[in-house]
Amino acid sequence: MNRAVLKFGGSSVSDFDKIRNIANTLKLRVDQGEQLIVVVSAMGKTTDQLMYNVSHLTHQPKDQEVALLLTTGEQQTISYLSMVLNDIGIRAKAMTGYQAGIKTVGHYLKSRIAEIDPSLFEEAFQQHDILVIAGFQGVNEYNELTTLGRGGSDTTAVALAASNGIPCEIYTDVAGVYATDPRLYEDAKRLSVVSYEEMMEMSALGAGVLETRSVELAKNYHIPLYLGKTLSNEKGTWIMPRTELLEKKAVTGVALDTHMVHITISYPKPSEQLYTALFKQLDEGSVNIDMISQIVNQEGLQMSFTIKDSDSQQITIFLQQLSEYFNALDYTINESYVKISLIGSGMRDMSGVASKAFSTLLAHDITFYQTTTSEISISYVIDAENGQRAVKALYEAFDIE
Repeated sequence: MNRAVLKFGGSSVSDFDKIRNIANTLKLRVDQGEQLIVVVSAMGKTTDQLMYNVSHLTHQPKDQEVALLLTTGEQQTISYLSMVLNDIGIRAKAMTGYQAGIKTVGHYLKSRIAEIDPSLFEEAFQQHDILVIAGFQGVNEYNELTTLGRGGSDTTAVALAASNGIPCEIYTDVAGVYATDPRLYEDAKRLSVVSYEEMMEMSALGAGVLETRSVELAKNYHIPLYLGKTLSNEKGTWIMPRTELLEKKAVTGVALDTHMVHITISYPKPSEQLYTALFKQLDEGSVNIDMISQIVNQEGLQMSFTIKDSDSQQITIFLQQLSEYFNALDYTINESYVKISLIGSGMRDMSGVASKAFSTLLAHDITFYQTTTSEISISYVIDAENGQRAVKALYEAFDIE
């Protein structure tokens, strides 16, 4: 019996007509002899609405209670889809993260998947052909419900594929992975294949198509990963090992991250106590630092780093607390920057990419304030107002196809 994991995002299940259409498509696959694990997100903007409701009740909700509330969004979707499937003659079973045995560790709202028991699915498949699983959620060692953070349903889907040793297909409202966001550059090309490494970089650097952890899981467990458009015959993108790509271009894509905050802190002298206190708070709050740079001279210490804008409120509280203890601490929180990045596995073997990118930005009068590199990426912090213009300039400069 062929099996696969299919994941449908919030926009794909945003209304009842879409849920019915997905159910009919799933029936065709079952009729062809497949058994499926179907992971779904909350319908449309349900999660946003739940968080909006919370904001009108309290400004300091407990993380455990927020996590408990947010899991209800996916539970609605699995119930609706399972009902429709059973109504059209498919043996389907809806399962929460708890029922699916998705065990998590870490922060209530940013948990990581620790373990999934595949025997639960073997047993369930004895009586059902489709298991509809709530994405984005699990249960910790204290038997409390947790959520997996941004893009958590993607992570759920790939983790289920890894634990069951089957392929994973992720369906959303875009027809695969593009060299850059078509909304920013209308001539952007869709990529038929992309390496795990490139996809991880693109996700981490703001491409927003797949969550980084999900691609990393697929890479680590050698899970075939496909990204396509829901209920469409358009060909999507296969994500595969780098060794299977015949041609490795210097630059495969351009990513623009608009969901970032740039922090700069200044202190009259280097301070081990300040470092320890800052990074301890960031670690305890599960705030992930992206780009980071530091200057130490006779004028003291200056450190700059970037974080996701979803952590903006937390970092504000942290820095206020630090400034009470370190009286001379000065800091700025800038939300008017964006990060633009070039990604390509061919950078390992080709020189001159950074120089060309630097020259391109200068030629278009685009100032950058911070830069960082990896083996296959180069990123710049620039003014938000120059974001789209920078995408076009770099895309055309590197003749991306």
